[in-house]
Amino acid sequence: MNRFRSGVALIAAAAVLGGCASTAYDPQTGLYARPSGGAPATDNETPYSEALRCLASAASEARRVAPRLAVGDIADLTGRRDLQTGRIVSQGAALFAVTALTRAGVPTVERLDPGVSEIERQYAQSHLLSDTPEQAGQSRENFRPVYAGEIAGSRYYVVGGVTELNYNIRSRGVDIAAGAVEIVGAKGGFTGSDYVMNVAIDLRLIDTISQEVVATASYQKQIVGHEIRAGVFNFMGGTLFDLTAGGSAMEPVQLAVRTAVERGLYDFVADLYSLPRDRCLASAEVGDPSLLVRRLTAPPAVVVAPEPPPVLAAAPAPAAGPYAPPPHIHAPAPRPYTLPPRNYTPSPQAYDPASATSAPSARPRSVIEPGSWRLRTGGR
Repeated sequence: MNRFRSGVALIAAAAVLGGCASTAYDPQTGLYARPSGGAPATDNETPYSEALRCLASAASEARRVAPRLAVGDIADLTGRRDLQTGRIVSQGAALFAVTALTRAGVPTVERLDPGVSEIERQYAQSHLLSDTPEQAGQSRENFRPVYAGEIAGSRYYVVGGVTELNYNIRSRGVDIAAGAVEIVGAKGGFTGSDYVMNVAIDLRLIDTISQEVVATASYQKQIVGHEIRAGVFNFMGGTLFDLTAGGSAMEPVQLAVRTAVERGLYDFVADLYSLPRDRCLASAEVGDPSLLVRRLTAPPAVVVAPEPPPVLAAAPAPAAGPYAPPPHIHAPAPRPYTLPPRNYTPSPQAYDPASATSAPSARPRSVIEPGSWRLRTGGR
């Protein structure tokens, strides 16, 4: 009889559960079930988000403007996958970087998805794109003009990847069980464990024009998880009583990736603003100072002028003698002598009467002047 009553109770419970799982929807909301929860959307902050905004404020006070940056691919290079959930690491690390640069006040140009801009540019070149499409057909100039130099360029760009995902860097736990030795008697157990894993990123800041890597950043973020479980069971009057409770928590892996990306970009932005890295961070978090962007912060190179050629000593003046010229008189440089052409014949106008009255030593007997090919005669 007791077994019959137990069977009826199980059938009734199944019927109640079947009614709870009904597919009827609410006519007012159109929903089969109301979703649980209801927490509002909040800003997705990391421990370094406020530090990035601090850099933007400090640069504004110092009237410093960073050059335009672009963000390339920051890929998942860990190769870790899960059979149920797919890739473990987020595939949107590049979007994390764009958000971080915006928080830091750095001008950023779009390079991740230029599809829409490219389509509109092609439409504009074909005179099919208009900012006032309602006036189509009313004016011949109703199209968006395309000018040279409209697209803003980047001075540097950021690329990199998520390069590490290490499980179980450290784990520890405790398992305790106690109770009566007899079959009938209270027994209980407690289990507690925690473990640590980490994720790492490597970023590069590259000169867009020269393609030179001007800075690198490599940071890792550790992730900790906890699990606690306790239970008690007992045979009470032939009935089994079993109670188990527990809880577990783990830091989000994707938030760790965002945190590492923002930490790496903090170094780049501080150097681009020429601000000390400890301006908005504790000195313990500044990191290795050898990774500074030396190309951007180093003083201008000192240009060493070439040594002038050695000056040769002047030859000593000749000793004064009866035939030595005075020291202030310099002999003229000799003029090159060229022969006249073969078919040259002197013309009657070549005679210079002034030479007839001049002293014999004033003019030579005959002089051929280069370039003129005129013959002058004189003398007695």
